[in-house]
Amino acid sequence: MPSRFAPGEAPMCVALLTYADLSARLNISREAARSLARRRRWPRSRSDDGKALITVDLSELRYTPRPRRAREASHTDAAAARMEALEPFPFGPSPNGAPDSYSDAFSLREPVATSLENTSDSYPDAFSSREPASTSLENASEIEALKAEVARLEDVATAYRAVFERERERADRLAAELMQAAAETAAANAWAARLEDEVADLRTGRRPGGGVAGQGALRLGQLAASIVQADRAARR
Repeated sequence: MPSRFAPGEAPMCVALLTYADLSARLNISREAARSLARRRRWPRSRSDDGKALITVDLSELRYTPRPRRAREASHTDAAAARMEALEPFPFGPSPNGAPDSYSDAFSLREPVATSLENTSDSYPDAFSSREPASTSLENASEIEALKAEVARLEDVATAYRAVFERERERADRLAAELMQAAAETAAANAWAARLEDEVADLRTGRRPGGGVAGQGALRLGQLAASIVQADRAARR
């Protein structure tokens, strides 16, 4: 698509290409296409499906062979020539007029960085596709943890219920024993009242018949037997 240009200038033909399209158009690798885009500082954007797009001036995509130097090649030049033979760059000069040299200091470090970027651009959903699986695993683990907690609380409730039943039975037994003790205490108090009345009668001699000594001995024996019986009843 043609871009805006100033009056008197020739229009520029600009296209939005992916790294794969650029590599296919220039017959180079995707890493080389990415390295070229970084050196030329072409604008980058993303498509709707997440792929990286670069804005390329098609007039710059010309093959300009690298000029040969007349001087004797040094070790550095020989290494650069071997690298150029392995992966040439058929491009024209950069916008600032400087030739594109494969032995550029930054180009030696770019393959590793561009390879990582290529992976993220080629597979934009590689990490997002794993998020649902990790989320489902987290939900499953939370559900299992909640089930284990519910089972633990049910066991605790069962144990407390058993303790409550035992304590209620114990309280019922204690209440029955307390009622029995109260009845026995009331009976002992009645016996004691009767004995006190009989002792008072003996002291005053109001009971008719018999001698005082005989009646006194008889009543003392009955009184002793009553005291012993009342004492036994109180100790139960």
